[in-house]
Amino acid sequence: MAAHVVRLPQINLAAVLVEQNPHIDLKLHNYENSTRNFLKALTNYKNRAISTIADRRKYQSTEKKKVLEKTQLVETETNQCKLREIELVAELEREKQERKDAELSVAAFKRQLASLREKCSSIEVEIEHYRAVTENLRREKDKERSVLSTHASHVSPELLSCEQRLSCFVEGIQKDRLLVRFQHIDRYDSGREATFVLDVSTRLYKVITSSPHLPTLPLLVDALNDSGDIFDFIRQVRKGYGELVTKVTQSIAS
Repeated sequence: MAAHVVRLPQINLAAVLVEQNPHIDLKLHNYENSTRNFLKALTNYKNRAISTIADRRKYQSTEKKKVLEKTQLVETETNQCKLREIELVAELEREKQERKDAELSVAAFKRQLASLREKCSSIEVEIEHYRAVTENLRREKDKERSVLSTHASHVSPELLSCEQRLSCFVEGIQKDRLLVRFQHIDRYDSGREATFVLDVSTRLYKVITSSPHLPTLPLLVDALNDSGDIFDFIRQVRKGYGELVTKVTQSIAS
């Protein structure tokens, strides 16, 4: 801060003394203004210095905090790198062991491959044998198909007659399964039907499903397995459904 210099006025003492009432004007008012301005400037300088120091402390505190945070971040990253290094070492050891195991597996697979090649040679011989057997079976199957076709030509008229007399339809839905659908089982409801699926894949016939449930159906299936007469079985089931509908209708009426 530049020094504020107060210039004192020049006083002619001889001239003052010859006056009737000697008086010296010290110009105290100017001095007070000058002093006041000086104190004001000093106060402003002090305030600016305090503000500057506070700003510097704040800046230093902020920078110190940033350095501390950066240091902590570097330490954290360093620790993570160390942990990752440990994991990588463990992973390398694991891969080394896996490679060793893989080499052993490859050796075992090579031995198995050699064994399989030997088996393939023997299997090819068996395949030729089975081809011959298959050809014989195919010829036998063709004979059976011819017999079944002849039998079907006789059965079809009987089946058609059964369907017409019993108002039912018989159709194959899957391999060795017959769907039998009865119509007009309820004289009060012409659209009502009854169905069941018969499994004929073995010598023992089985009913897979039926709708609606017919309580006497298991007994009828037993009789079918004893007699082998499918057409009589269909007639008995139709009769059973008719009696069932009659009982239900009477029960509702009463």
